[in-house]
Amino acid sequence: MATTDDGGGAARTTADREVVISREIDAPRELVFEAFTQVRHLSRWWGPEGFTTTTRSFAFRVGGAWDFVMHGPDGTDYQEWITWREIVPPERIELLHGESRDDPNSFESALTFEAAGERTRIIMRTLFPTKELRDEAVEKYHAIEAGEQTLNNLAAYVAELARPGITPDGAAPKGVEG
Repeated sequence: MATTDDGGGAARTTADREVVISREIDAPRELVFEAFTQVRHLSRWWGPEGFTTTTRSFAFRVGGAWDFVMHGPDGTDYQEWITWREIVPPERIELLHGESRDDPNSFESALTFEAAGERTRIIMRTLFPTKELRDEAVEKYHAIEAGEQTLNNLAAYVAELARPGITPDGAAPKGVEG
């Protein structure tokens, strides 16, 4: 297993069928966890740079699903489906991610949220069914860079939420300018 650190606090490790990406985020663990559990938050930061997300349905509970489309900056739409397998607030989320509920190439992800004072270390561990699917995700879809960009988007989003005067829906309260 190889480990690298890009100097910006994001470390990544890769193994035969696995991609592991981590990042320290300047926000409390409960807030970072919340950003993963509510669609109003996810839709604002999910995906790599330049991508947007449209949710078709969302049920954050064990056995529930998030059915969504990621829109690439080149206009390509990516059908996505996540089923939540384990939820331990505010410590851990396990999920199955594919293009649809019955996607034979779905991969498993486990996200851990570690408190580090007022900061949070998030670790996203993704396990693919085969080495070939992992290699395809890394080479064709740039999974490592995309994962790092996604966690960077999360960090920027929760930093905004954590600013004084910002409400949980991301808006400044009436009479307060952001």
